Formats: sequence, C-alpha cells, structure tokens
Amino acid sequence: MDHKFFDFAALSPADRYGLMANAVTPRPIAFVTTMSADGIANAAPFSFFGLLSHDPATLAIGIEARADGTRKDTARNLLETGMFTVHIADTALAAQMDGCGAPLPPEIDELAAMGLQTCAGKTVNVPRIVSAPVAMECRLHSTIDLGPARDVILGTIDGFFLREDALTEAGRVDQDILDAVGRVGGGAYCTTRDRFHAPRG
Repeated sequence: MDHKFFDFAALSPADRYGLMANAVTPRPIAFVTTMSADGIANAAPFSFFGLLSHDPATLAIGIEARADGTRKDTARNLLETGMFTVHIADTALAAQMDGCGAPLPPEIDELAAMGLQTCAGKTVNVPRIVSAPVAMECRLHSTIDLGPARDVILGTIDGFFLREDALTEAGRVDQDILDAVGRVGGGAYCTTRDRFHAPRG
C-alpha cells in the first residue's frame, strides 16, 4: 500500500495540526481543573496529553494558546499557582467535559456553568470533579519551551483518586466500569468499550 508523504517543514501550522490531531487517535483527554490566584475555579479538556513516568509519577499536557496568542486560563492558573488536577472522563461526563472547552471569560467558573459537582482537593487547592472516575492531583514540575503555540506542562502526580466501583477485588482497574472516552478528531469522541487482545508470536 502506497503512502503520501507530508514534509512538515513545508506545511502551515494549521495543516500540521490537522494531520496530527486527526491521525494520532484515539487520544486520552486530560480534563483539567485549576484555581486562579483570585480563587476562581476553571475546567477545560486537553487531548495533547499523556503519561510519561510512574517513578516519579509524571504526566504531560500541551495547552494550545488562544487565537490571539495569549495563554488560556488553565495554563495561566497552573503556572501561577503550580497546582492542577487531571480527571479522566467517562461517557456520562463527556457532554459536560466538552462544554467546558468553550471559550469563556476568566471570571466565569466553567464547573458551575456546566453543573458539575466538586469537592475540595486533598493535596492541592484545586476542586475535584466528584463524578469523574479518575482524578490525579498534580503539582507543576516544569515546562518545556517549544514556542508560542502551546505551553507544554510536566506535572508530578501527588495523589490519585479512583472511583471505588472501578476497582476489582484483585486490585485492578475495571475498564468496563471506568468507561473512559478519548478524542478522535474534530469534534468526535470515542469510547473504550470495544477492546481486543493481540496475540504475541
């Protein structure tokens, strides 16, 4: 089967984004909550996200800048306070998560606007979304300067919440109960319900 080659040096940033975001799928989604220095809660989803290490427990999030080049509230908040919480959303939470991605002024609390119940953080001063099956409380470890298009954030996971019904008696995560959603491209999401095991030769 032939492949078409794309020289990224010759493509616009928008064209590179379109290829990456629509071909590297499904992507896990970091549903991030932060608190501003003024005490205003914020929530937004980001699918340029992944786990980097378990020792120390470390994750990374790429937070795209606004169209005018300014930082989004999530990036500004966590860079100012050094604290954030990453949730993994399930299917039941997907619509509210997506709604939190809408551009709103910094003084608007997306959590309240989307009707999301929260509780106080345990290791960070950041609200935790009660209905999310997974929540990871994080502290800013460092940033990577790749240019103005995106803040690349590395966070150290201080605490991990897993909904009790998603934990089996053997101490494993029940993927059916977890029911995590991923980003496919454009406005599309996918579930993790359809799984298979590849045989190893």
